[in-house]
Amino acid sequence: MFRIIDFSQLIRMVAVSTTLLSLGFYELVRRLWISEMPGIRIISIAPWAALFVIWLISANWFSRLIWAVCCKMNKSLFPDLNGSWEGEITTENGILIPARALVVQNLFKTRIDIHTATSRSATLETTPSMELGQAKIYYMYRAFPKSPGWSPYTGATIFDVRCLNENKSQVLELSGLYFTDRKSIGRVRLRRVNADNTKDVSYY
Repeated sequence: MFRIIDFSQLIRMVAVSTTLLSLGFYELVRRLWISEMPGIRIISIAPWAALFVIWLISANWFSRLIWAVCCKMNKSLFPDLNGSWEGEITTENGILIPARALVVQNLFKTRIDIHTATSRSATLETTPSMELGQAKIYYMYRAFPKSPGWSPYTGATIFDVRCLNENKSQVLELSGLYFTDRKSIGRVRLRRVNADNTKDVSYY
């Protein structure tokens, strides 16, 4: 199963960063304040260094910063999908329903909330995947209709993540077929309008 990051590499990075931070902090204290500081004190510094490194990589702002730098150096990495999106849902009868979505993503999880004028969805599960160089997201959701007479239903979509060149700029697009447990099918197509993942995209 693919995830946005390789956890074995992440663990190695935390271990190396903790060691370097501990040695660096020990040397700084020894040079500036306590010249006779025993080397055994590194053991008491290491847990705090590990805590700092783990907090840093789990902070959304820092992970997105590192993510952006890595994506510039390696175009094959899974793209950062954070932001607000707009598009439409095409039903099996050819009806177009305007839709908006909010994607909140970090190195460990992805949440996609899709809203229309008549329903909203909540993420049950998302799994990023790379297949033959194509980024995809396997997305399962629970939809809640606006009308109290309609019961919630479950659906699934496999999104293709595409980067389109338009007007000398790059636009991210999510596109895929959906099906639900109400035996309905259709297509969802969304384009990112900005990278702000705090915007309210609901219709009601």
